[in-house]
Amino acid sequence: MKIVTVVLDSVGLGYLPDAPAFGDEGADTLDHTVLKTGIELPNLARLGLGRVPGVHTLPLEPEPLGAWGRMKEKNPGKDSSTGHWEFVGIHLDHPFRTFPEGFPEELMEKFSEAIGGRGWLLNQPYSGTDAIRDYGEEHLKTGKPIVYTSADSVFQIATHVDVVPLETLYEWCEKARALLTGEYAVARVIARPFAGEPGRFYRLNEKRHDYALVPPDNVLDALKAAGREVVGVGKIPDLYAHKGFTREVASGSNTEGIEKTLALMDEAIHGLVFTNLVDFDAKYGHRRNPQGYAEALVEFDRALPAFLEKLGPEDYLFIVSDHGNDPTYRGTDHTREYAMLLVAGPGMAGRDLGTRKTFADLGATWAKLLETRWEGPGDSVI
Repeated sequence: MKIVTVVLDSVGLGYLPDAPAFGDEGADTLDHTVLKTGIELPNLARLGLGRVPGVHTLPLEPEPLGAWGRMKEKNPGKDSSTGHWEFVGIHLDHPFRTFPEGFPEELMEKFSEAIGGRGWLLNQPYSGTDAIRDYGEEHLKTGKPIVYTSADSVFQIATHVDVVPLETLYEWCEKARALLTGEYAVARVIARPFAGEPGRFYRLNEKRHDYALVPPDNVLDALKAAGREVVGVGKIPDLYAHKGFTREVASGSNTEGIEKTLALMDEAIHGLVFTNLVDFDAKYGHRRNPQGYAEALVEFDRALPAFLEKLGPEDYLFIVSDHGNDPTYRGTDHTREYAMLLVAGPGMAGRDLGTRKTFADLGATWAKLLETRWEGPGDSVI
C-alpha cells in the first residue's frame, strides 16, 4: 500500500474561530483567490472541494470522486513548522518563539563570533526580497550576512553566492541553529542565498535550506520503526530536521515537486510519500500576488488526474494544507485558517469527513492504514 500526501502549502479554507487573536479575521485564501482571478478548478471540485464547509467559489459536485473535509489547527501558531508538526501528532503547549523587535544583541554577538567576527546587517522583521534589495549592496562591500526574521519563528540568513560560498552559508546556518535553543529557540533557521547585481538581485530558491528544531518522536518515526518507507519530497524533511525518513527527494518548485511525486507513484513503495508544494506560500502568498497564486492552483488542478490515474487499487491520495496565506489580505504574513482535507482511495468516494478537531488526524490515519501502532494524538478518518 502506498499513501501519497501532497501539502498545498498555505491553501487555507477560511479563517478559524480564533483568527481574530492572530489578526486574521476575514482571511480566506482559496475563495478570495478564486474571486479575485476568476479561475476554475474543475478537478479539485470533482474530488469534493466545493462541498467543504466555508468553500463558496467551487461547484458542488453531485458525485464526488473522493472524500472531503477540513481540519482545525490546535497548535498555537500559523507557520509551516507548527502545522506540519501537528500533522504527525505533535501538539505544542506554547507557540514557537518569535522576535518582532529583532534578535537580542547578546545572541547576535555570539552568532558573529561563531562565524569569525563577520558582524551582521539588518536584524529586523523584513521581507526577504526587500532585504536583499535594501541591504544587498552593503553586503557586497562588507561581507556581513543579512539577518532577518518575520512574523514566523525564523532566523533567516541571506548572502550573495559570489561573496559567501553556499557551503559556508550552510555552515553558518548550522552554527546559528546550535545557538538558537532554549530561550532563543526558533522553529527554523533558513539559508537564503541570492545572486545578481545591485538593482537586479534575485533569490536562489532552489538553494534554500531550512534547519528545523529536532521534533519529538512522532508518526513518521513510528512508520519508519515499523519498516514502512517514508519518502519526503521538497522541504518536508527540512521541517522535521530530517528525522523519521527513509529517503529524501529534493525539489525546487511546485512543477518539480509534482513531477517527482508522480514518478515516485510508479515505484513499488510500501509506506508514505509526503510532498510539500511550497510555491503557493513562498512565491505568491507572502508577496500578495493573487494572480500567481491562482496560476499555481490551476497547475496543480491540471496535474490532479495524473495523480488519480496512478493510484493502485489499495493506494490513497491525501491533499491537505498547513495554514493560510491569503494573497488578497493585508500585510505579508500567514493567515490562521482551516486546512484542506481531500482523500481519494478505496471506499472514499462521496464521503463527508466533516471538520476535524486537529491536524493530527492526518498522521493517525496514515498509521491505521499502514498497520502501525500509534497511541498519540489524532483519530483516523478511515
